[in-house]
Amino acid sequence: MTAPLKDFSKLSIHTITTKPWALEEAVRHYSAAGVKGITVWRQALEGRDVKASGQMIRDHGLTITALCRGGFFPSTTPEGRASAIDENRRCIDEAAALGAPMVVLVCGAIPGLSLFESRKQITDGLAVLAPHAAAAGVKLAIEPLHPMYADDRSAVNTIGQARAMCNELRSPWVGIAVDVYHVWWDDRLEQEIAACGREKTLFGFHICDWRTPTTDLLNDRGLMGEGCIPIRQIRGWVEQAGFTGFNEVEIFSHRHWAGDQHEFLQSIQHAYLDRS
Repeated sequence: MTAPLKDFSKLSIHTITTKPWALEEAVRHYSAAGVKGITVWRQALEGRDVKASGQMIRDHGLTITALCRGGFFPSTTPEGRASAIDENRRCIDEAAALGAPMVVLVCGAIPGLSLFESRKQITDGLAVLAPHAAAAGVKLAIEPLHPMYADDRSAVNTIGQARAMCNELRSPWVGIAVDVYHVWWDDRLEQEIAACGREKTLFGFHICDWRTPTTDLLNDRGLMGEGCIPIRQIRGWVEQAGFTGFNEVEIFSHRHWAGDQHEFLQSIQHAYLDRS
């Protein structure tokens, strides 16, 4: 049995989790609470100097774990695919300016475009971007999304599919972010995580919970312990695979966003120690 977490030394929180807080508020409150890491969502940087924002985060003692998010590669037109590549180059440059070691990718899908073609376009896009990412010193982390998103958000729905892309590309700058919300149901999850460890492609680990019943498939994620995901068991598999990075709390929740964010942050910390 995986041991309970004892402190917040590996706790990172995505800014989207406390969406009502501006970046400066999130940084200040995370730091004051003893949280050690932060993953920044791009909208939190709008209207701000990216480099100065990165310095502000580090000045508060926080480690930047990632920038979210790039991706959305598939398109029915060459112009759309080229535009996606350009936007991802900008995202990589933004991550470098911020001081983020990687960009998390929601890879995209287009209704009416086959999953086979979408996955090909995603792989092709990653192949184009890998040299730019290497030059910038920023890793690209493919995040497989739950199959319920296969029509319009991501054609990459299992770790196995993401691994196939990584194995085709063979770039040390392209790997995988495992989010329990999207992969907990996979009966090959333990084996796939172990394979990521062997292949050195396990770049990130995101945690939250799947509520039953779920009232909104995007914005009703649960706090750890509010649902049915065996988070601690999956964390054990990730650690056995050699992952030593942060446990990133990523919760989209209208319910939690509507509440007091200070109380929510305390609840995150309690759930992190008790249920993760």
